[in-house]
Amino acid sequence: MKAPKRALVTAWIACFVAIAVSVPLRAQDALGVIQLAGTLKKVKDAKAVTIGFRDASVPFSYVSAARAPIGYSIDLCLAIVDDIRSELGDDTIQVKYLSVNPQNRISLVADGAVDLECGTTTQNAERKKLVSFSPITFVSGTKLLAKRTAKFKSYRDLKGRTVVVTEASTNETAVKSISTKENLGINVLAVRDNAQAFEAMDAGKADAWAGDDVILTAAAMEAKRPQDYVVLGDFLSYDPYGIMYRKNDPAMDALVKHTFERLAEDRELARIYEQWFMRKLPSGRALGITMSPQLRQIFEAMGQPTE
Repeated sequence: MKAPKRALVTAWIACFVAIAVSVPLRAQDALGVIQLAGTLKKVKDAKAVTIGFRDASVPFSYVSAARAPIGYSIDLCLAIVDDIRSELGDDTIQVKYLSVNPQNRISLVADGAVDLECGTTTQNAERKKLVSFSPITFVSGTKLLAKRTAKFKSYRDLKGRTVVVTEASTNETAVKSISTKENLGINVLAVRDNAQAFEAMDAGKADAWAGDDVILTAAAMEAKRPQDYVVLGDFLSYDPYGIMYRKNDPAMDALVKHTFERLAEDRELARIYEQWFMRKLPSGRALGITMSPQLRQIFEAMGQPTE
């Protein structure tokens, strides 16, 4: 082959190689826009994001007087929805809400009925086998709420008594574990949701309610007579919250990570926290729960400026 012709062939080969290399690179760069898959494809096809919400998890996810879902977790999820709209280039994408509970929330996400579960779900190794989680949104733990007149000082005072829990929660696991470990003989009463748990404790069907400390504090504050209740000091478990979405979805992983980094860098994470934990809630009461050092460190690791 003559030199000029060889050079021409070489040039053509180089051109085809460049095209072959650039196509997958462009597809990767446009992941979630050109070659949609997973949650983003579902959202684009449905022109809607389905948010799973809790109806009685103040101040994370609950319903207003107008029966609209509101709360800290809801606001974080709506920020993710804003980034989904931006990623897909479609501001007409709607938000649909579906009420979930501890018994069905994981399966509804895994099965595709819910795109973002925005409540008070603890992320742990067992659950991560089934679903994915956002960065940590709150750090909580299991404690006990009781009537102040009962004069309980510790979980050990509940030996042989009845403790109500929300079924399929990490709180149920924590109470059963410590009861077995310390031979306390606690009778565990499982109910469907937080509202029923509070009612059971308040009506005397249970001596205490085991739940996440912040949920217990909020429930007491929102009661008619907050002074009638006390949250016992012992932590029975460690519960870092996260927003759930479907597993094995790299595009959604990247988008959720971007949303939290954006909110951190703009100090929106701190602002949203202050709105729901420090300022007055729609009920007119303020929880006054300052951000824990652990959560502040988590937010700063995502880019939130240090004070």
